[in-house]
Amino acid sequence: MRKGFGFLKNIVWLTQLGLGIAAPIVLCVLGSVWLRDRFGLGGWVVAVGVLLGVGGAFASLWQSLREMDRQARADDRDAGTGFNEHK
Repeated sequence: MRKGFGFLKNIVWLTQLGLGIAAPIVLCVLGSVWLRDRFGLGGWVVAVGVLLGVGGAFASLWQSLREMDRQARADDRDAGTGFNEHK
């Protein structure tokens, strides 16, 4: 990617990270509340939904951080001095 658009890459990563953390929690909690209301289950279903949502958010965070680290290492490797660029 061009140097001038580096900020857009960072905005995309930040948006992906935020959605990757928020979406599993929200969806699991809403799903567990629906299950509780629909089938008359106890409050334990919501607790399980929260735990599953937090687990999913953590997995998404971990994957995003690993990918960011991989990209940073690749950028460091590519930033070396070329053959004809020695002083």
